[in-house]
Amino acid sequence: MKALSLKQPWAELILQGKKTIELRKWNTNFRGEFLIHAPESIDEEKMKEYNLKDLPRQAIIGKVKLVDVKEYNNEEEFFKDKNKHLASTMKWGKFGFILEKPERIKPIKYKGSLGFFEADI
Repeated sequence: MKALSLKQPWAELILQGKKTIELRKWNTNFRGEFLIHAPESIDEEKMKEYNLKDLPRQAIIGKVKLVDVKEYNNEEEFFKDKNKHLASTMKWGKFGFILEKPERIKPIKYKGSLGFFEADI
């Protein structure tokens, strides 16, 4: 099954249903369910901002469905969706992966990769 690495706390916020758009600098034609992988690296500043601690890392922690991709062509359009992607700048990318049906699973230790990758679990 396909998987995508997302730093904590972003992976956790997707599983909580608080982040419904994942920003990327690249587009994809892929649609469907994929596994959420949390790598070793974290965003310390955002962990504090969202008051999150001890989140699983280096593991597959859930799954979600990618239903569409939205391209942001200007900042006005980008900031309209701020409550969905939770980003304060377009530096994270202009492609918004629209996500639905997040589901948490018991963490499975796994080494991630860049982009979508095949996870044998």
